[in-house]
Amino acid sequence: MIVGTAGHIDHGKTTLVRALTGVDTDRLPEEKRRGISIDLGYAFLDLPGADERIGFIDVPGHERLVHTMLAGATGIDFGLLLVAADDGVMPQTREHLAVLSLLGITRGAAVVTKVDRADPDRVQAVCAQTRALLEGTPLAEVPVLPVSAIDGAGVDALKTLLFEQARHHRPQDGSGQLFRMAIDRVFTLEGLGTVVTGTIRAGAVTVGDPLLLAPTMTEVRVRSLHAQNRAVQRACAGQRCAIALGGVARERISRGHWIVAPQAALSTDRIDAELAVWPGESTVLRSGAPVLVHLGTASLPGTVAVLDGPSVAPGASGRVQLVLRQPVGAWHSDRVVLRDVSATRTIAGGRVLDPFGPVRYRRTVQRQAELQAACAPDPSSRIEQLLAVSAQGVDLRRFAAAQGCPREMLQAGIERGGIAYGDWAIGQSQLAGARTTVLEGLSRFHQSHPDELGPDAARLRRLSLPRLPEPLWRGLLAGLQQDGELVVRGALVHRPDHGVRLSAADERIAQKAAPRLAAARFEGAWVRDLARDCAEPEPSMRTALARMAQRGDLHQVVRDLYYPSAVMAELAAIVRAVSDQHDAEVTAARFRDATGLGRKRAIQVLEYFDRIGLLRRVGDVHRLRTDTALFASSTA
Repeated sequence: MIVGTAGHIDHGKTTLVRALTGVDTDRLPEEKRRGISIDLGYAFLDLPGADERIGFIDVPGHERLVHTMLAGATGIDFGLLLVAADDGVMPQTREHLAVLSLLGITRGAAVVTKVDRADPDRVQAVCAQTRALLEGTPLAEVPVLPVSAIDGAGVDALKTLLFEQARHHRPQDGSGQLFRMAIDRVFTLEGLGTVVTGTIRAGAVTVGDPLLLAPTMTEVRVRSLHAQNRAVQRACAGQRCAIALGGVARERISRGHWIVAPQAALSTDRIDAELAVWPGESTVLRSGAPVLVHLGTASLPGTVAVLDGPSVAPGASGRVQLVLRQPVGAWHSDRVVLRDVSATRTIAGGRVLDPFGPVRYRRTVQRQAELQAACAPDPSSRIEQLLAVSAQGVDLRRFAAAQGCPREMLQAGIERGGIAYGDWAIGQSQLAGARTTVLEGLSRFHQSHPDELGPDAARLRRLSLPRLPEPLWRGLLAGLQQDGELVVRGALVHRPDHGVRLSAADERIAQKAAPRLAAARFEGAWVRDLARDCAEPEPSMRTALARMAQRGDLHQVVRDLYYPSAVMAELAAIVRAVSDQHDAEVTAARFRDATGLGRKRAIQVLEYFDRIGLLRRVGDVHRLRTDTALFASSTA
């Protein structure tokens, strides 16, 4: 169990932790000199009769260091709100209580400290004042204990409470979630190198594991582990952990970064969240409001966009998008707290619903339905409900990363709610609607272009479902083809009952041209050359070849240059081979060398493959589309 202190400056937080654990958490020379906490401090207390430890996070109480307090408070299970008997409730007492409440912390105790400095009546008055302060907050039912860390009064009673709470605390075993830890300290140790510390939020980590830093996506390796201040081989959620890292310099890590399992790594600057405005706030939260966003151990500037109304009133809840000025790591259900830009008061807090907030359409009915699905209790239910409302399907890899869970945890929800095509899934009703849209669009094309066999797959997508992601489009097309609803011939798509018929003259010319087309091989055959060699008028040859291309028998790479489908399949096989040898990248020079073609012809063929969807042009290279089956079943 992790216990965090909270309270006004000089109300005895560090002294109380020392009385409980024997450890002075003020470790910095300036802290010793000034007698106040400036940074986070840590201590541990053994649980009697068990091989477990209670971890303490001691936070500073100065109003200028609330951001540091928040960095420590986001990882605690049990809050200790301290109020000095000689001072009573002070401004930072109220703000720290707001922070604990907005972080969703419901377990804790209020400790009236320094009772040795006040008479009994004063102590009772401060206890009553503290109980009144807690009313209406998630900590309203916690006990209020008078304590003196100097003479020991009440310390044993507080220890007993902590031991009881720790025995009933159910630590997470790390199963079902990917490892995540928000970094609150980073330093170097001789013989170990770079060391980071934090409270593990989810999952488990083992010595030797490869991890990533978020949001920088730097690769690191676990060299050694300390959990609850003990050397271990494995650490899990709920424990204070120090991790010695290999593969990264101290200067590349800072408080606010996360260290995560590679499958959970992400970076975002737009977060959709559900927030409650603190009842003590004096103004409503409006769109456009500049704020300081505290997430994990990070503190960074951002802007609020209210999603379900003009504003959120004090004491009320609403959905907002937080637009951040720099990338951050964030996952579903992570707690977030907003403070004003002058860092003088805490405004609101809540939880992340979607770390990938959209730039457009963020206030639509469709988006509201997606955010409602994000409120479901577990990842499997969330994906099931999301599939039911997402017209364009769901990117499963990104969704699993946002949930901080392995893809396998989503399988039951996917099977209940839809069908998966690789790393994408779509709901059953959406899939049925998409199939109908494609078939209707294809029928309209046949009516408008009766002399053509059909559009190529890329054109059909633009005509029917331009926003559908490519993997879902390819899966949809394959399903329709398998069900006999349409036919894919080369790059062209048509209904089974639609075809292009050749006239008797076209058939005669096609038979004469076929051997010459095959003999031309990778160079292709020009209309004028075929007309000359076949002793046919050039216009007649052009018409016949065009009709054969419409049937899918030929491919017209550029005007009047034709290739038979079998030869084009050979060229596609070469493209795939070059792609495999060069990390999915195909250049004109590599393709030219592999085929023996001239540079101009190689470029023409590659650009044709771009048009029909086998390749995608990215800068000066062509990348093989991994979501296409064009020519995949053909052999050279």
